[in-house]
Amino acid sequence: MKAAFKQPGFALLFAGLLASMVGDSLMLIVLAIWVKALTGSSGAAGLTFFFLATPSLVAPLFGMLVDRVRRRTVLVWGNVASAIAVAPLLLVHDKSDVWIIYLVAVLYGISFVVLPAALNGLLKEMLPEDQLVDANASLSTTEEALRLVGPLAGAGLFTVAGGGAVAAVDAVTFLIAGIVVVVLGVAETVPEREGVHWRAEFMAGIHHIRRDLVLRHSMIATGIAMLVVGFMESAVFAMADAFSKPASFVGVIVSVQGVGAIAGGLSSSRIIARLGQSAALSASLLCFALGLAVCAVSPWLAVVYVGVVVLGFALPVFIVAFTTMLQRRTPQRLMGRVSTAADVVLGTPQAGSIALGAVLVTVVSYRTIYWVCAAVIAASGAYLRWALKDHVDPPAASAPLDGTASELGEHRAEIETGRLDRQRDE
Repeated sequence: MKAAFKQPGFALLFAGLLASMVGDSLMLIVLAIWVKALTGSSGAAGLTFFFLATPSLVAPLFGMLVDRVRRRTVLVWGNVASAIAVAPLLLVHDKSDVWIIYLVAVLYGISFVVLPAALNGLLKEMLPEDQLVDANASLSTTEEALRLVGPLAGAGLFTVAGGGAVAAVDAVTFLIAGIVVVVLGVAETVPEREGVHWRAEFMAGIHHIRRDLVLRHSMIATGIAMLVVGFMESAVFAMADAFSKPASFVGVIVSVQGVGAIAGGLSSSRIIARLGQSAALSASLLCFALGLAVCAVSPWLAVVYVGVVVLGFALPVFIVAFTTMLQRRTPQRLMGRVSTAADVVLGTPQAGSIALGAVLVTVVSYRTIYWVCAAVIAASGAYLRWALKDHVDPPAASAPLDGTASELGEHRAEIETGRLDRQRDE
């Protein structure tokens, strides 16, 4: 991971991102805990994550914006807007104000679409191809490490000072991140407007994923997993109830997950270098399923912790492998649209599963839900390994780059499609 920090500007960027990650680690679990505390409903708490996921349904619209504007500009104003977005939480006082929490969750979800898409493009601009995995690993490890203290600190601050205090701290961290990006000295290429119809521009990210064999099968496998991943957002509160723990205990679960996440993040670069991105992606899904099975079968909380650690280990390996694959296999001019296309392909089943999970948790046990999740996610990992069994990841030097013959050919095809669309409209 050290190599990425030697690149000009990355250490400063990392510092700014660290500030916003601290805020996220405090706030995200608090939104759901707050709803649970106001309503007493695990399903209502789980719906918080549904509203966080809904902006991914229209993510390509944001992707067009990201690809038309300098990435630094998006990151600066995106962080400022995110700081403003959490301000309404100061108005939440009782059960009748739960809708405000849901509204802020939607706004938070928009930042989760826009900011990572811009960051992917900026990292691709700043770093050589062979250092992207190290940069992604360092960011993922740090984010997951914050799970050790962030959720507990957020839950503690919520208990002592209320949700408004957590919102204020979160807003300050967004502003710090925005200021850091302002002073970041990175020479970006100026985005160029493509001479295509807006429909072709809008669909370019999805078309790129569909044409790329590895991205296509990776999206299918991950989409299958996302059909059930959302069940866990409500089930974790039901699990806390089953062990006679308060809603704030979910913060402890998330912190325990952080223990495994640190190990997974630190190991992710080596795992991906040894297995390749697609195989590492498959292995992380199978590992995630194993952790869920342990949680489902154990009658003891201590063994549940073991399963949660396994889940935590798998998560950063998955994130680093998936993000690096997306960056290396996507030309820079499409980075925003491909990133947001991935959000909509994966976010749609996730949002649906969160909504369904909020209902299921009221009629079946959390153990049944975890068993179903484990089976489906294991099947998705097995599918990906089978679909790409003959694929070998190319070295970084061979990764698709802007200006290759195939990419230029695709670009010309999109331009021609846009011209035909305009002729039809006329």
